[in-house]
Amino acid sequence: MGGDFGPHVTLPASLSALERHPYLNILLFGEVDQLDSLLARQRISESIMSRLQIRPSGISVSMDEKPSAAIRHRQDSSMSLAVQAVADNKAGACISAGNTGALMAFGRLVLKMQPGIDRPAIIASVPTLAGHCYMLDLGANVDCSAEHLMQFAVMSSVMVEAVDGNLHPKVGLLNVGEELIKGNEQVRLANELIREQDGLNYIGYVEGDDVFAGKADIVVCDGFVGNVSLKSSEGLARLISKRVLQGFSRNLYRRCLAFLARPVLKEIQEQIDPSRRNGATLLGLQGIVMKSHGSADQKCFGYALDRAITEVVQNVPEKIAERLSGYLPSKRN
Repeated sequence: MGGDFGPHVTLPASLSALERHPYLNILLFGEVDQLDSLLARQRISESIMSRLQIRPSGISVSMDEKPSAAIRHRQDSSMSLAVQAVADNKAGACISAGNTGALMAFGRLVLKMQPGIDRPAIIASVPTLAGHCYMLDLGANVDCSAEHLMQFAVMSSVMVEAVDGNLHPKVGLLNVGEELIKGNEQVRLANELIREQDGLNYIGYVEGDDVFAGKADIVVCDGFVGNVSLKSSEGLARLISKRVLQGFSRNLYRRCLAFLARPVLKEIQEQIDPSRRNGATLLGLQGIVMKSHGSADQKCFGYALDRAITEVVQNVPEKIAERLSGYLPSKRN
């Protein structure tokens, strides 16, 4: 029910996902009358309908609601019930385009944190010259301690190993320079803590332009910096895409060039399109919770569904739990 468009996006995206994945089952939590009305407008086969269930909830968490208020007054909301379904092993993952803070709060309350981890972090992939890298935190924790950044580095390394099959992902810490004296006290201390973690392929500080150059497979930062960086890069990608299209449409000669260059332009547009990487994991929970952009359209929300399916198939939380036993010894004592 969340996001800018609610079930007008999430319902058709779910139906498309059921068509793409014949082994998939989906539970939709929300207002039954509204969902039934939208379903009545769709042409749906019996095989698809047999794998779609609607679970009633007349309460939703508003996009501007404080997480503390959601926890107190929205225990029966569609968001809370969806997270609870994961905790009860009735669902392998929860996907929401709703209130990020409330989703994180329900995740911590219902699913609990992985042993040795204090806070969940939002992680997502961003395009690079080498393909892609993962960046976290992207907004779950505006203020982070050095130890939180160290925990982010550890659990993201395990996740990338599981999802990408990269056995030694390069981990970088985002900073204003590569020199050891650069950065604030929090970042400098985090640098020391991350270096102490055996088994991490830590390459030290990376700068903003290094992110898109593909210098690291994982870039660690606090939620304030990460969210601003992500939103800025997505806005720049859209700007470049629109400017290129405008430039090729100014006259007949340029339109002819655009026709000849269409395969290359399409490839570039797909590579930098933010919607193709929709779906950010709340990493660190004892279960899979996926956050979609609130402004996601049907296709964009579908990418988040596909990403969640991949993490379920790869048993990402279980693999993180297994590997954490070899890290963070001070947190287990």
